[in-house]
Amino acid sequence: MRSYAYLIARMADAMVFGIASSVPLVSRNATEGVRGLMDIYDILRKAVELKCSDVHISVGMPPAVRLNGSLMRIADEPLTSDQTQQFARALLNDEQWEVFQEKGEIDFSLSIAGVHRFRVNAYKQRGSCSLAIRLVNSRIPSFEELGLPPVVQEFAYKKSGLVLVTGPTGSGKSTTLAAIVNKINMERAVHIITLEEPIEYLHRHQKSIVNQREVGSDTKSFAAGLRAALRQDPDVILIGEMRDLETISIALTAAETGHLVLSTLHTIGAAKTIDRIIDVFPPHQQQQVRFQLSTVLEGVISQQLIPQKDGSGRVAAVEVMVVTPAIRNLIREGKTYQITNVIQTGARLGMKTMDQALLELYSKGVISREDALVYSVDMEHMKALING
Repeated sequence: MRSYAYLIARMADAMVFGIASSVPLVSRNATEGVRGLMDIYDILRKAVELKCSDVHISVGMPPAVRLNGSLMRIADEPLTSDQTQQFARALLNDEQWEVFQEKGEIDFSLSIAGVHRFRVNAYKQRGSCSLAIRLVNSRIPSFEELGLPPVVQEFAYKKSGLVLVTGPTGSGKSTTLAAIVNKINMERAVHIITLEEPIEYLHRHQKSIVNQREVGSDTKSFAAGLRAALRQDPDVILIGEMRDLETISIALTAAETGHLVLSTLHTIGAAKTIDRIIDVFPPHQQQQVRFQLSTVLEGVISQQLIPQKDGSGRVAAVEVMVVTPAIRNLIREGKTYQITNVIQTGARLGMKTMDQALLELYSKGVISREDALVYSVDMEHMKALING
């Protein structure tokens, strides 16, 4: 007779396998070359061929990809624990494998000759290996290809200050930053230092010298790398993400002392971005930080990727705030709730709110009414705009 624990385990497997079967298959034709082979490199090649954004490997699920924002499987058979471990071991070198075994997770970049470049996160769940793999273009897209407003290019010519690119995970923040760095690299003779986890886009020296440092292998942390960068004669510093008080504090100081600092935050909207930065600090420091931020902030680019109405892919909806004397005063006085009104009336400077960007895409027939509302910052206001 089977043990109770055994029966519970099998019930859990059945639940997982049931969920797996509900994830749609890309197509029978698309899965040719993957079904039966179950090799991680075959899966990655297929993902590149299908122009997917991500690959997910997990026990009890067939290999899955994210295509135009939707999760779809590219094979029929669920993966076993042994298979996912083999996949992870195939991608990690010995040193990375040791770190993974010790910490249970690891981020790294991966280039496969003749295939593509990838950003990999290996992690353990319920004692098994899982992989989340982001496909990274080897070619840096232009501002036009990314659908970014022309004013975004102007941030590449700033001599100093802080420029932030914000948005949810998977919204293209790293790609937008890469486009800005590429613009600087092509047109300005400066020293650029990037701190990334991991390095995604590779920048060759053009007019600029570009030194790219990976957190975990080239430097211990963003904060440590940033402190060191200030002693390396930089003109431009890219920080992959401002995650903590220490990193944000050093970044503000760097921007204040004559460097152009580029970074990201997981916020939507300029006002929320400013509030997030200030709220990281203890109350007794917040007024000082407001003053500092009002002095150094040059712009905020906030973006979301929205499904196109015709199902052909996703399009960027982009809010842009160019910091003006009026906005600096609002930041200093703690009146960030008024910033959206300034952006709404700042079209002549290239500014637009997220809701204005969504309305523009909807009016052109690029996105659906439903998505315009779902991705809006103020749904009731958006309804009023759509209804005229």
